Amino acid sequence: MNLANRITVARILLVPVIIFFLLVKVKFPDIKLQEFSITYNQIIAALIFIVAASTDSLDGYIARKRKLVTNLGKLLDPLADKLLVSAVLVSLVEMNKLSAWIVIVIISREFAVTGLRQIALLEGIVMAADKWGKWKTAVQITAIISLLLNNFPFNFIDFPFDQVVSWLAAIITLYSGYVYFIKNKHVINYDNI
Repeated sequence: MNLANRITVARILLVPVIIFFLLVKVKFPDIKLQEFSITYNQIIAALIFIVAASTDSLDGYIARKRKLVTNLGKLLDPLADKLLVSAVLVSLVEMNKLSAWIVIVIISREFAVTGLRQIALLEGIVMAADKWGKWKTAVQITAIISLLLNNFPFNFIDFPFDQVVSWLAAIITLYSGYVYFIKNKHVINYDNI
């Protein structure tokens, strides 16, 4: 297994570690500053999430730069991204930090686009991510980090950045899915429907 694929596998292996710190009650004291409170568990989970999310660009860069692009990497990379984001989003719902409808929108879009990609693959077509897909990912990651950190530092100025960016993530996710389907509608063979 090459370096790029090892990084991708490491991202997948970090998912249960993040979930452990989010959902299993480990006895650490809370950190309290004025009206702001956060658990060490959340800080640890957020730091691991940031490391895991940052490896997404790294593994792709290494694979392209060193000509290490493999079919395994093409399969594992999007799977790792979806596992990481979906698992943390579901955990945030469990923690009452995020509305379930936002998570349903995001995960539904991912299933729909993955299905379209599978149809394209059967036709021998490789569908690359576009700029809206990249924006979607960036905004989702920003929303997750702000939720994991209890809206820090925006809570000190009483601005609900975590909620605003969560709504923005849902809107951009929907729009990017729409654009993806419109742009690739030629992939769907209507004769077989």
